[in-house]
Amino acid sequence: MKIAVIALGKIGLPLAVQYASKGHEVVGVDVNADLVAQVNRAVEPFPGEAHLAERLAELVPSGALRATTDYAEAVPGADAVVVVVPLFVDDEARPDFGWMDAATDELGRHLTAGTLVSFETTLPVGTTRQRWKPLLEQRSGLVEGTDFHLVFSPERVLTGRVFADLRKYPKLVGGLSEAGADRAVEFYEAVLDFDPRDDLARGNGVWDLGSAEAAELAKLAETTYRDVNIGLANQFARYAATTGIDVYQVIEASNSQPYSHIHQPGIAVGGHCIPVYPRLYLWNDPEASVVRAARETNAGMPDYTMGLLEGAHGDLTGARVVVLGAAYRGGVKETAFSGVFGAVESLRTRGASPLVHDPLYTDEELRDLGFEPYHLGEKVDAAVVQADHAAYAELGPDDLPGVATVVDGRRVSAPDRWPGVTYRVIGRA
Repeated sequence: MKIAVIALGKIGLPLAVQYASKGHEVVGVDVNADLVAQVNRAVEPFPGEAHLAERLAELVPSGALRATTDYAEAVPGADAVVVVVPLFVDDEARPDFGWMDAATDELGRHLTAGTLVSFETTLPVGTTRQRWKPLLEQRSGLVEGTDFHLVFSPERVLTGRVFADLRKYPKLVGGLSEAGADRAVEFYEAVLDFDPRDDLARGNGVWDLGSAEAAELAKLAETTYRDVNIGLANQFARYAATTGIDVYQVIEASNSQPYSHIHQPGIAVGGHCIPVYPRLYLWNDPEASVVRAARETNAGMPDYTMGLLEGAHGDLTGARVVVLGAAYRGGVKETAFSGVFGAVESLRTRGASPLVHDPLYTDEELRDLGFEPYHLGEKVDAAVVQADHAAYAELGPDDLPGVATVVDGRRVSAPDRWPGVTYRVIGRA
């Protein structure tokens, strides 16, 4: 097949590489000319994605994969077009379709008959049918369901482990017609491999959910569940801390029977998915009070954690406080909705002088994010662990000279690593 992938970001580029590795001709499209040039030189444009560099080095020189900024070079005559353009959401749960509208408009201008179009970007329910279908038909002059087919098939992977996750989880598809869904199943079976999953009644593979709307809701449901679950864990933790109960023992005990799956509390819920997709759900269902309450709870955790620090340390006015971790999660160089922003803002509000350390970021990169960089070995009064980088589990007082208080927002360390230092975690008094 000839396949076009629209947007070569941290999901789109690994997808393009996966398709090319299965013997198909893949052309990736991106508005970033520098990124396109890097891909065409077989250079990994962003670090941290397992196996991406070596696969690029194999597939680009062979001609199986190339990149362009020109839709006219990639879309006409394609058997399938996969769209992974990002969708942004504001604080009021309103989706900003600007980038996706522009990409879909340009896709429609070059769309030719016989093509399967699959949107993988997470969307509010109804978007595929109500927004993308009329726009593609208007721009192309083609009729969906007759001249081309349109489906929704959400990405279900985490950056850093995309290739493993593609094999691990069923590929969900939902079409606007039965024929379109059949084409999508055939397509994804030709470009993906699946690990055996005896725990799934339907088995691992491509699952047709019967409609684009069902597939859209499935992605929103699985990510919103996680946000709600973490919000509940955070509420349990905040209560437990006021009563002298160790919430982690409580969670372990509760999860020892098969009907409880309580997640872990923590300083923040970050990334492109969990903090964002509940807002897309709320856009469709603004009366979803449980979802809204969980989102508010999780959004408030950075400030709550700085309150724990203040309670343990005392007045923070003038204190040098280092936030350990700019990334939203350990080992991933990404700050989308990271708790670092709320933590730094809360520290400033409390009169502290916040500093930020992250082994994945240079001083210049941290300054570009609005932070004052910190280097291990420099004097500091207090510290807060924001990201669960592996290196932070090995830190001790010698790494943070003068530190009097540590609040471990990810529970990566332990009290015995901090002799003479007040050490606190979320969910324990």
